[in-house]
Amino acid sequence: MRRGWIVLLLVLLAGAALHAQQAPAALPSVTVDFGKTPQGPALSATLQAVLLLTVLTLAPTILMTMTCFVRMIIVLGFMRQGMGTSNTPSNQVLISLALVLTFFVMAPVGREINQTVLQPLNRNELTVDQALDRTAAPLKVFMLKHTRKKDIGLFLGIAKAPTPKTKADVPMEVLVPAFLISELKTAFEIGFMIFLPFLIVDMVVASILLSMGMMMLPPVVISLPFKILLFVLVDGWYLIVGSLVRGFA
Repeated sequence: MRRGWIVLLLVLLAGAALHAQQAPAALPSVTVDFGKTPQGPALSATLQAVLLLTVLTLAPTILMTMTCFVRMIIVLGFMRQGMGTSNTPSNQVLISLALVLTFFVMAPVGREINQTVLQPLNRNELTVDQALDRTAAPLKVFMLKHTRKKDIGLFLGIAKAPTPKTKADVPMEVLVPAFLISELKTAFEIGFMIFLPFLIVDMVVASILLSMGMMMLPPVVISLPFKILLFVLVDGWYLIVGSLVRGFA
């Protein structure tokens, strides 16, 4: 009886193997159709998809190097450190605020890119090279407006590049690092001005505690409420955000 079951099992396995060899499973196929235009296949749609993926990949780098985001986040970080509130507002709140302010400041540049690049590209009126050149033009105007000539000269000298005749002739590989160090310098200058009133409050509180003989009490514990009160009374968020945005007007 047991031998009969074994023989039946072997016959079934052999039949399954023979069926698998005779009828292999077909793999599913995937096709992508971008549609057609009156002139032929819509190759521009493919290029637009590639460009979109490229922009999404490079979006963090573009945000950090060609916009006002660096100045915003550094100044907000100095503000929080000067107040002595290490985790309030949180990093997520500061980054979100910096992003919102960046989008607000860069909105005119975005509208110009949309009108001169994205809309013509969608109508198949531009090539990829023309679209890239037109995209870089408004960004270059924005960066040149907020970049010191000294910083541009520094990177021109390092690259041993000829002196450009006009601002439009400044190459992007020189303009981007020059813009970054100019933004860093401006952000640190603003941060120093923000630190001063908080530093004065700390010194006054430390002097009062020392004169009262309360040397074991950390001055930060006493000065923190006063710094928060000072920040609220002068409407600090209004002043800081207003100054940052007007600096790019």
